Amino acid sequence: MHTRTAFHNDLVRIRRALHHTPETGLHLPRTQEQILTELDGLGLEVRTGSELTSVTAVLQGRRPGPVVLLRADMDALPVTEHGTEPFASQHPGMMHACGHDLHMAMLVGAARLLRDAEFAGSVVLMFQPGEEGCGGAELMVREGVLDAGGDRPVAAYALHVVASNVPSGLFVSRPGVVLGASDTLRLTLLGSGGHSAMPHMARSPIPAACAIAGSAQSAVGAAVDPFDPALATVTTVHAGEADNAIPDRAEVVLSVRSYSATARGRARDAIVRLAEGTAAAHGVEVRVCPEDGYPVTRNDPQETAFAAATVQEVFGADRYVQIPRPLPMSEDFAYVLDEVPGAYMSVGACPPDRDPATAAPNHSPEAAYDDGVLADGARLYAELALRRLAAA
Repeated sequence: MHTRTAFHNDLVRIRRALHHTPETGLHLPRTQEQILTELDGLGLEVRTGSELTSVTAVLQGRRPGPVVLLRADMDALPVTEHGTEPFASQHPGMMHACGHDLHMAMLVGAARLLRDAEFAGSVVLMFQPGEEGCGGAELMVREGVLDAGGDRPVAAYALHVVASNVPSGLFVSRPGVVLGASDTLRLTLLGSGGHSAMPHMARSPIPAACAIAGSAQSAVGAAVDPFDPALATVTTVHAGEADNAIPDRAEVVLSVRSYSATARGRARDAIVRLAEGTAAAHGVEVRVCPEDGYPVTRNDPQETAFAAATVQEVFGADRYVQIPRPLPMSEDFAYVLDEVPGAYMSVGACPPDRDPATAAPNHSPEAAYDDGVLADGARLYAELALRRLAAA
């Protein structure tokens, strides 16, 4: 019991130290240094990234064998934390609001558990910056993380904590599509400015921008299969600076979520048609700038079943639930799962003093996470690696 308590307490220490000093984006020098310090002395083959401050650590088994990859993301969000805990962010405008501090602590814990295990093969520990919109996983794939263990991994796994909707300690996932794709469309409408008292002397882009913003979801809904949906959400509308002047440009930004390549393409085409037709009807021009986000995250059915069985065998049958439909969020672990079979799994981490149904969600400045899931997360990472290597 003392050993388990000491292990838990050490993971809490690591997590809170990381939470206290968050960094955003692809370049996280302090976070990288903290991870390297925690991994020191574990007998790992460690390399760092060149395009980003990643850490790839390889633990070699006592005999040759297959390779399994475990991923933890490292970056925080540009969010100002509202919490008052002693370990709250000391960096204004930055917060581990998505729980990546817990992921790192779990993976460090897994490394310590695996160090003392006897197995054949190799385990690649992928500590990845830039999950929050920067495509860090794709960069790490480009830099060779999938070849770090010698052979390509036979499987890859990632855990992600959720602050709301799921009870603490409950693991959830599903085979096939588990997370949606996320894309951005930036529309710039160009007219001609003028005096607000003489609109007939100008070509205001504002009515067209408003029409597009109000009709985008309807246009997408009419274009996609209702059993393969897509969602278009207007996130930014901007035009003008003065109350007596008609601007010459307006901007509309849309976030588009989808669950298949077909729906993704149809949603984009529908918005482009809407924008071009609406602009023409209002006598203005439109420029469409699509920005590809993360693709669909697709779990391998066999690896998902294996991960679910591992949870139930290690922690109990009631600790895993298969969700009925994909979640609307997106994840760049998709780039790893596009290359090797694997599974992405969420785990509830709502603090015991909060109701999961009403708790602040991930990305909220009020999001909070239960340190009580750290040891189980570390153990699951280790068990997934050991059992998958043994089964290969």
